[in-house]
Amino acid sequence: MQKIYKLTAFYKTKTGGNKAGVYINADNLKDKDCQKIAKEVGYSETAFVSKSEIADFEVRFFTPKNQVDLCGHATIATFNLLRDLKIIKPNNIYTQETKAGILQIDVKHDIVFMQQPKPIYSDIIAKQKLEKCFENIEFSENLQPQILSTGLREIFLPIKNNTALNQLIPNFEAIKQLSIKHNVIGIHAFALAQKVDAYGRNFAPLIGINEESATGTSNGALACYLYKYDNEKNKFILRQGYSMNQPSEIISKLKTHNQKIIEVWVGGKARIINE
Repeated sequence: MQKIYKLTAFYKTKTGGNKAGVYINADNLKDKDCQKIAKEVGYSETAFVSKSEIADFEVRFFTPKNQVDLCGHATIATFNLLRDLKIIKPNNIYTQETKAGILQIDVKHDIVFMQQPKPIYSDIIAKQKLEKCFENIEFSENLQPQILSTGLREIFLPIKNNTALNQLIPNFEAIKQLSIKHNVIGIHAFALAQKVDAYGRNFAPLIGINEESATGTSNGALACYLYKYDNEKNKFILRQGYSMNQPSEIISKLKTHNQKIIEVWVGGKARIINE
């Protein structure tokens, strides 16, 4: 079997980030082969890179349980790796074909930004529906839980503060049932902060990820959520994984016109790890 590269994406410290597998030259692999490999790797997602007739690359994403349309941290890992292996060059825009559409990738010397689909704002979720999902839950007084997607539908759950966020005790079965009911992949809980824009925790047990340390798609969508309720800025620094001792930092950028979001970008660093 071809070597699988193992990376950590969005790392803030040496022990931080979110691990992803990357398999290059996966053209001859069928989806069932990718699924088997992703299960063996055991990371929350593994990316499989192939040639594409409509983009620079086709990238398929698999959790240990199933294929997903898009994965932010695995995309960041993939294109940082392709640059470091000199397969692509920095200071260029590339495209990737995914099940969420054809998306642009902005490759810099030490960071990669991934374009996401424009946001789709959906239902406000009653707070009482979320009470069974967590112990010790303290809701934000000013913001409401809402379903939002920039490629993947999730419930965005505003929490009172970072201390309350870290004290959340998830009930994974209840999160699964709520996810099924509302056709979402999970819950992204977050708390506004001062030195950065927000801290987050991401729970997606329905697709085999109880908690994730850095979620690119979620933080792109979170930036859109924050912009909707306070459209004073277009760049957001978002942190995740601190409750898991895997400090991660994600940069989300929005391009807007007449206060409407027309482009969503999420970026971060990635490096190869030895295991």
